[in-house]
Amino acid sequence: MPAVFLGVRHHSPACARLVERTIEELRPAHVLVEGPAEMNARLDELLLGHELPVAVFSHYRDGHRAATSWAPLCDYSPEWVALRAGRAAGAEVRFIDLPAWHPAFAERANRYADAEVRYAEATERLCRHFAVDSSDALWDRLFEVEPDDGLAARLDAYFALVRGDAEADAGDRAREGYMAAWVRRAVAAAGERPVLVVTGGFHQPALRALAKVPGTDGIIDPSVEALGAVGASGAVGGRPFGGGGDGWPLGADGWPQVPAAPAEARAGSFLVPYSFRQLDAFAGYQSGMPSPGYYQQVWEAGPEAAADGLLRTVVERLRARKFPVSTADLIAARSLAQGLTALRGHPRPARIDVLDGLAGALITDDLDRPLPWTSRGTLSTGSHPAVVEMVAACSGDRTGRLHPATPAPPLVHDVAAQLARLGLDGGHGSSYRLDLTDATDLERSRVLHRLRVLGIPGHGRTAGPEHGIDPVFTESWEPRPSPGREAALVEAGAYGAGLAEAAAAALTERTHDAEAGADALAGVLFDTVLCGVGALSEQLLAELAARVGELKAPGPLGDVLATALGLWRHDRVYGVARGPLLGAVIDGATGRLLWLLEGARGASGVDFPRLRAMIAVRDAVLHAPDLLAASRATVAGIAHRISRDPDAPIDLRGAAFGLHRALGAVPGTSTDPTEAVRTVAAAGPDALGDWLAGLFALARDEVTGAVESGGGDGGATESLVDVLDSLVCALPDGDFLSGLPALRQAFAFFPPREREQIAAKLLDRRGLRGSARGLLRTTADPLLIARAGALEENVSRVLSRYGLGAAS
Repeated sequence: MPAVFLGVRHHSPACARLVERTIEELRPAHVLVEGPAEMNARLDELLLGHELPVAVFSHYRDGHRAATSWAPLCDYSPEWVALRAGRAAGAEVRFIDLPAWHPAFAERANRYADAEVRYAEATERLCRHFAVDSSDALWDRLFEVEPDDGLAARLDAYFALVRGDAEADAGDRAREGYMAAWVRRAVAAAGERPVLVVTGGFHQPALRALAKVPGTDGIIDPSVEALGAVGASGAVGGRPFGGGGDGWPLGADGWPQVPAAPAEARAGSFLVPYSFRQLDAFAGYQSGMPSPGYYQQVWEAGPEAAADGLLRTVVERLRARKFPVSTADLIAARSLAQGLTALRGHPRPARIDVLDGLAGALITDDLDRPLPWTSRGTLSTGSHPAVVEMVAACSGDRTGRLHPATPAPPLVHDVAAQLARLGLDGGHGSSYRLDLTDATDLERSRVLHRLRVLGIPGHGRTAGPEHGIDPVFTESWEPRPSPGREAALVEAGAYGAGLAEAAAAALTERTHDAEAGADALAGVLFDTVLCGVGALSEQLLAELAARVGELKAPGPLGDVLATALGLWRHDRVYGVARGPLLGAVIDGATGRLLWLLEGARGASGVDFPRLRAMIAVRDAVLHAPDLLAASRATVAGIAHRISRDPDAPIDLRGAAFGLHRALGAVPGTSTDPTEAVRTVAAAGPDALGDWLAGLFALARDEVTGAVESGGGDGGATESLVDVLDSLVCALPDGDFLSGLPALRQAFAFFPPREREQIAAKLLDRRGLRGSARGLLRTTADPLLIARAGALEENVSRVLSRYGLGAAS
């Protein structure tokens, strides 16, 4: 008997019915299904009696590549129906596709990601011919609402047409060659009994050619007329199907061998719960039918009942959200849907008939974007509330559940054991307040943080230390919604068998991200500490030390340095103070920052992240000099060069002057700020304010000392405050107003007590007595007061010019 090839669309009720009916009629010896062949020994596990949807989650990880993939199944998935009905009919059921970690799936996170993108040209031509907006509407028009009579022939014609225009890539050719080897072996083993092959429709024409099974080489008519239409736009030329098929070795059981993962790799497959939201195209799913909640009703009760159910559900959802929907609106929506069904020539209502009817009855506003079911893609923000509820009603809220006897990866059991041992298994509604100076609570904190970095829902931290020198020694954790916790735990098992190992691997992966910036690496560094730094994290810290030498932005890199330095100097909780690997991060970040800062160029203004990076360099030189390859004198020399570089940003020049002053003068140079201030002031008040911001950010304490002592170094007789006061008072009103924001920004680096000291100095210079604190308190924004004064002065001058001034 020949093999019977059924090409299907994933998650199509019409295709699922065809598969079930074909198995009942053929009673095949073998049912071969597109799916991961490594699961063949575990089909009993797959058929335990789960509440669908579920998915086969596969993972692969070695020193060079990491990959994960899902093969989702719901009640109306043709693949699921083939497994269930084939087993019930006594057939030998097998998956026949390559494992998900195989390079053929290198760029594919979903095994059942349809090849629709590649045959878009053919489907667009069909959409134009049948006057529909999208490939989903086209599919409903041709298959879901039409009678099942002749469905197999229409599917054959459809997939032959679209595959005829498509170019299969190397991954598809490898998969099709492997599946064809299974087909040939099954036909040889079946004798006179038939073999049923259920695969995605894109692969079906190729498998017919590659399998070379007698009786399966008939010509499929790849034309629009074969789909029941008249007036096709032209014939479609086919391309030969490439790929292997004869080179797959057989295993001991006589079937094609399942390629084994390399010995050094970690690979495996497990079942996970899935949800309708994950299946929905409007949530970004790549394959098959959209609106799983709607098509579940089509599968269970038919298109008419599904249409009525969707109308009721949308109205109920809108009313629950206080959106006004009257009984008349419901009647209008039903009438419009029925009218559109008849107008479009549909024998039964299609999904778009119901949705368009609801939109016509409920939406009276102008829409600024097309309705989402006219195309593929996620639902955009700002969509009309009625549209949002329609999509949500179509999507459904079902979440699958695994049978209790389903095997789980080792990580799931390790997490359960650790939570029980530490008293953290009180349920997802429990809150925890942890004392980080207590050894047991610190271990609890580490476990909760490891779950957090693995993305396991259940608890969120609401309070605790935010960086390496944060003097906080307690943490608070509150319960969070935990949908998908079971699936997340299984999927996290791809990182390792134990919780600590898995968290370390996840953090290491974050450092490998080519787009990870310094800010992300700073977060990884602190997360590593929160999770507990041990032997498993040495590789992670080594990766961080290497990556800081590649970063290009001084500001975020300064955050990495500040975090590492704070932990190295002050950590009293996590046990990483004075660690050698943190020292490597500090040295690498400091050297990279000095190189970046000396080459910095830019316009006026204050770059606060860059100033913080300069502060981090200063602290590293002052507090961890033994870790650095650059000596204190070398850093001071670099700072001096930057401070005198006319092409360097003015705020950076001020900061470099402050760093030079803080580290000690290079022989033959001056660190007297009064001399430098007079030079910078010649460039204008804005430049002066920006330069002072950099100076005060780096050397506020030194400047404050000079203020208090009445002079700078070298026996200066005039303090910095004296010089600034003289310069500011000499400014014309216009220059003063334009420079005031920059000057105020510079003095914002001083805390209130030091600003009060400066105010007292200004009063003393004028021989005035009064409250310095009161001088700092104004009834309005000082800048606004200054502008108001200038406005009044201008008005007075205009009035005087025209002889309208007030009498003396």
